[in-house]
Amino acid sequence: MAFQCQRDCYRREFTTSVVSCHPAELKIDNSGKKEKVKGFNIILKDTILFPEGGGQPDDQGVLNDIPVLRVTRQGADAVHFVTSPLEEGVEVQMKVDWERRFNHMQQHSGQHLITAIADSMFGFKTTSWELGRQRSVIELDTPSVEPGQVEALEKAVNEKIREQVPVSVKVVAMDDPTVEKVRSRGLPEGHTGPIRIIDIEGIDANMCCGTHVSNLSHLQAIKILGTEKGKKNKTNLIFVAGCRVLKYAERSYSVERALTSLLKTGPEDHVEAVDKLQKSVKVFQKNNLNLLRDLAVLIAENFKSNPNRGKLFCLHRKDGDNEFMNIIANEIGTEGTLIFLTVGDEKEAGLFLLAGPIEMVDTLGPRVAELLEGKGAGKRGRYQGKANKMGRRPEVEVLLQENIQHRSSEEE
Repeated sequence: MAFQCQRDCYRREFTTSVVSCHPAELKIDNSGKKEKVKGFNIILKDTILFPEGGGQPDDQGVLNDIPVLRVTRQGADAVHFVTSPLEEGVEVQMKVDWERRFNHMQQHSGQHLITAIADSMFGFKTTSWELGRQRSVIELDTPSVEPGQVEALEKAVNEKIREQVPVSVKVVAMDDPTVEKVRSRGLPEGHTGPIRIIDIEGIDANMCCGTHVSNLSHLQAIKILGTEKGKKNKTNLIFVAGCRVLKYAERSYSVERALTSLLKTGPEDHVEAVDKLQKSVKVFQKNNLNLLRDLAVLIAENFKSNPNRGKLFCLHRKDGDNEFMNIIANEIGTEGTLIFLTVGDEKEAGLFLLAGPIEMVDTLGPRVAELLEGKGAGKRGRYQGKANKMGRRPEVEVLLQENIQHRSSEEE
């Protein structure tokens, strides 16, 4: 059956009743981490919340002011996941998150329009599409799309929007002759019952379960952002429609203003200014690297020329790197000296190198990594890795000094 959200995509509130309510769990993304939430799967007599499908994400909304976290389709039913139970048979008031719903309607109808025009103008077939959070992607069955074709396609779809072409929904039986005449990539596995057809008058008729605008004018505008190489012999066309065009323009202008302030140039000179800045940074990095190499040699020479030098050399430098540490170790030599070097943050994360007599390094290396709460590996008298607690360097130095003293006493 078609749900209320499919029969009337513009309806924002709806009263229905609970058919069933069962305990369930839902995996959600919480700041990049997957978490399990305990709750209830609720099936209603009907719903205005669209369950995900056809490349379109699910709706969000409330049941009696209880947030609906996910809506999925199971056979002929829409399953609503909530964190509070509702009794079977009870009447519920539904409200849809209209901003999200209308956003999805614009993107989905925009996709149908772009797909139809791309096919009629250039013979580009759509093989799949994705409605993303900020922009949508249509996969075209062509290895490339020329810039001129993108420009012509964008112009054509926006002309249809200005013509205010009606969009209607037809529900027909599976054996209806109309089914053979409409565009389709095939019905979902296990589909039963009537077939829903989205008809953009005079342009396209396509099987679809999603929510759509009733007139192309409701799309406001479509902006094709560009294309990129897709899967083998495919091209991804990236676009935004309706409210997303306005948000994209707002974000772009904010970035433009920020760059103008930072670069002290007008928008037309941003690219040139950034290019010059990048070249300057590369020169600076190269000069800085040469200075670090020279400094490493001087540090090593200074230690070797000290008549009172001990058997342990320790050094931390915030702006060093692995090469800086290895140059020092190479210049000092590790046969008679135990070398402990660190670079990076003085308290938190950084890199470390332990170099010296092979037997000592093999024994002490893992203990140094453990004290610094990091990981490392080594061979041939060198053990190096990443540290997470650089503030524990003094503890490492005490450990190394005690082992040197112990070894010296054994040799005597």
